[in-house]
Amino acid sequence: MRRILIGAVLAALALPAPAMTPTSDQAAAPPVPAAAGAAVSADDPYLWLEKDSPRALSWVEKENARSLGLLKGDPRFEVFHQEALKIVNAADRIPSPELVGAAVLNFWQDPEHVRGLWRRTTREGFATAQPPWETLIDLDALSAAEKANWVWKGANCPPPHFRLCLVALSDGGEDADQLREYDLAAKSFVAGGFVLSRSKQRADWLSDDTLILTRDWGPGTLTASGYGFVVKTLKRGQNVSQAEEVFRGDASDVAVNPAVLHDADGHKLVLISRARDFFHTEIYRLTDKGVARLTVPEKIDIHGLLHGVLIFTTKQDWGAFKAGSLLAADPADLAAPTAAERSRLIFAPGPRQSIEQAAVTADRVVAAIYDNVRGSLVAFESGGAGAWTRTALPVAANSSVTIATASDIDDSLYYSVEGFLDPTRLWQGDAASGAARDIKALPARFDASRDSVDQYEATSSDGTKVPYFVVHPKDMALTGANPTLLYAYGGFEVSMTPSYSAAIGKLWLEYGGVFVLANIRGGGEFGPAWHEAGLKTRRQLIYDDFAAVARDLIARKITSPRRLGIEGGSNGGLLMGVEFNQHPDLWRAVVIQVPLLDMMRYEKIGAGASWVGEYGSIDNPAERAFLASISPYQNLTAGKPYPEPFFVTSTKDDRVTPVHARKMAAKMEALGLPFLFFENTNGGHAASANLQERAERVALEFTYLTRKLMD
Repeated sequence: MRRILIGAVLAALALPAPAMTPTSDQAAAPPVPAAAGAAVSADDPYLWLEKDSPRALSWVEKENARSLGLLKGDPRFEVFHQEALKIVNAADRIPSPELVGAAVLNFWQDPEHVRGLWRRTTREGFATAQPPWETLIDLDALSAAEKANWVWKGANCPPPHFRLCLVALSDGGEDADQLREYDLAAKSFVAGGFVLSRSKQRADWLSDDTLILTRDWGPGTLTASGYGFVVKTLKRGQNVSQAEEVFRGDASDVAVNPAVLHDADGHKLVLISRARDFFHTEIYRLTDKGVARLTVPEKIDIHGLLHGVLIFTTKQDWGAFKAGSLLAADPADLAAPTAAERSRLIFAPGPRQSIEQAAVTADRVVAAIYDNVRGSLVAFESGGAGAWTRTALPVAANSSVTIATASDIDDSLYYSVEGFLDPTRLWQGDAASGAARDIKALPARFDASRDSVDQYEATSSDGTKVPYFVVHPKDMALTGANPTLLYAYGGFEVSMTPSYSAAIGKLWLEYGGVFVLANIRGGGEFGPAWHEAGLKTRRQLIYDDFAAVARDLIARKITSPRRLGIEGGSNGGLLMGVEFNQHPDLWRAVVIQVPLLDMMRYEKIGAGASWVGEYGSIDNPAERAFLASISPYQNLTAGKPYPEPFFVTSTKDDRVTPVHARKMAAKMEALGLPFLFFENTNGGHAASANLQERAERVALEFTYLTRKLMD
């Protein structure tokens, strides 16, 4: 699949919400935390929990035993667990395809392959009910042979040969990985090939014998966020000490990363992105003559190369183009001061629209465009003189659409379509003609015949209308007694769109529960402005949006505080922590997954320094004052009528790290406040490393929610 430069780079650093439940069509999303020492937290009595010391791990073990004993002792846990196992282990899940040349590759996990299989088939074979897969890497066998706990992190097998790959393997699921060269034709790792030891790193192929990469090169080569800022080239046969530097950023950057773009015509474009903060990125072009900066917007998503032309989305107003516009430009023109004037508009979203994804095929640009949080899929073809013609591909009404993979050699692509009550269907499409056929359909995992979906709007503190979806029984009585789970994310321009969750359906809706998805600000549902409305010191609007949705649900008598629970992960975990603090009277259950909670020290923990562009910094007086006002850890006080929350985290999460959840729980313990806590020893930022762990986590969460909201 054509690689995405900025989107892929920043996604690796971002805080995407962990899969709140295992989706039914696929297997669900650095070193130890930085040492304590910031003056702002010198009096923090729980700094010792920021290290995986014997004392800290003993505390984790104690809290795990207490909470798991309670939740697993509930007879409903095993019922939920068995249902969750059936969902995640189902053999009729839809394999997620990746087009690599003419082949379809897939990573697959099941009970016999807990760590997973990397496998391959033909396009024709993939379209059949039982594709003839050939195994490329058996991760379970590899882990056993090497006495390791390998977790799959992906592979890069670029044009023009689609033969040599860089395979990324992680120890237990952390973001740091090891890279190894793999030969698709030989179906084996390359003897004496490229091997890059564990690091937070990013590498791409300049040629069959040369890599361009960034990583930990030694002292003084990592940013404060823990990512590399020195880009070098490494030739076959060299060790890393012999790599040649081609670009150097600064330790104050978030990260510096290279990417090599290709198109079907044989053009190649080598770009280096220098992320000054999470949202502002300088783009440089590497040529035989050296490195030159492109005069493109600093807020940008680069999607690929088409007939030598760069395809990108500007995330800010740029010249005559409004933020969110999909554009095309010759790379040579982008070096000029008049780059905006030389760029061409492909599509400009309206006020309630957004471009959620874009991909490039051999001759087309394909975009997933949402209108009021409902998806469509459109292919664009250049007609010359700056004109682009549009071809729509079939998508069910009121659904989400996701581009799974797009071809580098023709105009074919795979995309999925789903809704809250409509199981996922995988389509094989032709961007040239607009023709498509659904080749795989997920069987229904729960009885949706008794449910329906409505969309409402709540009015936030500043008068803004905030949309939300309600999935509920058709005969729902408006008495305020309906057990309701409210979910949101609210950050990093990550949109929350309708999706089919077998676990929510089977473990919640079938028991009469109501599920609510809120499209609060901070996300990208309505383009960059919807996100930027809640940046930094404006972030209280995000929290007000969420509370407004809750109050609207209560006013409509869909639910009541006694029956209302909330859940969120990562940045959504911060959202949960804030709502837990600011409105403890609105909820009875709060699931806080892999969260940020200590916002006065978040820059010193894990990859926290990379998110200053989203949250602000304690080094800025105004931002520090705001963070102090909303930080869940600092604002936790005795005597407040808090509900009993459930913290879920992972020892192997080297992005947010388990530190936040540990410290918040320990402070609650000291204040005599009730809580439940589960820290998985594997899993990284997803809090689960394989399907079995995911099923257990989901069963624990729904046992907790059922006890709180249905009993």
